[in-house]
Amino acid sequence: MTTAAAPEMSRIGWIGLGKMGLPICERLASHGFTVTALARNTDGQERAGRAGLRNASDIRGVVDGAEIVASAVSDDAALLDIVFTAGGLKETLNARQIFVETSTVSPDASRRVAEAMSAIGVDYVRSPVSGSTALAAQGTLTAVLSGPPKSIERLSGFYQAFTRMTFLVGEAEEARYLKLVLNTLVGGTSALLAEALAMGCKGGLGAAAMMDVIGQSAVASPLLQYKRDTVAKGTYEPAFTVQQIMKDFDIIADVSRRDHCPMPLVAQIRQQYEAAFAAGCGDLDFFVLVREAARHAGLLQKG
Repeated sequence: MTTAAAPEMSRIGWIGLGKMGLPICERLASHGFTVTALARNTDGQERAGRAGLRNASDIRGVVDGAEIVASAVSDDAALLDIVFTAGGLKETLNARQIFVETSTVSPDASRRVAEAMSAIGVDYVRSPVSGSTALAAQGTLTAVLSGPPKSIERLSGFYQAFTRMTFLVGEAEEARYLKLVLNTLVGGTSALLAEALAMGCKGGLGAAAMMDVIGQSAVASPLLQYKRDTVAKGTYEPAFTVQQIMKDFDIIADVSRRDHCPMPLVAQIRQQYEAAFAAGCGDLDFFVLVREAARHAGLLQKG
């Protein structure tokens, strides 16, 4: 790929080099940004080295000299840790910088971060991303944004590096809610597909043939197309694990309780993932529900 001209806001500090953070950082570097990254574990540090990213040893090293500081972390606890720990973002960011947070976290945790950023005069952009690791590598993720519109306008070059489209949905926690809406549908798709395919297999159909027809039907979706080979081959190498979708469904359930929004299907689907986890599938792709439904229907031999 040809390196683009350096953008006006060209210095980025990045925290978190997991499955999404690393390919996003690689895209940013290829588009002329200078990226200094903090990996929070040994695997991430090794990935950063292989990708040729600048390595920081602590949060201050990420923040110093950056115009944009961004994070992609695993959960609420990780986000609150990088913000509120001694030497964390609350102590090191300044009002000239923008904090962009791309993770799937709860609105409550995000509100706490917003209050902390407001106290130090830092503009805070909630920016969860939707898409696969492959789409991240291709630079075609979707980002839903909420935060100060003027700061978001300044981030156009930043988002051009790794997204296909962005949606500005509000100035507070709206982006957090919309990401939970998306992940509700993502997690539910696997559960419903699993039961439907098990019924089809009982009638003598093969998974590959069914996925081909589904992919050209009224219920076709980019997600189902992306998972076509995973389901057809019965291989469940993780792009997004059962444990990760369980975490997201726990957030969704907590929000539904707090907001008094009944979501009975979410509770039932969460239990399907719990059963898959109990069967030893926690580290497999969340579409392993297809295999588990086949097993429960007596279509697979035990062992």
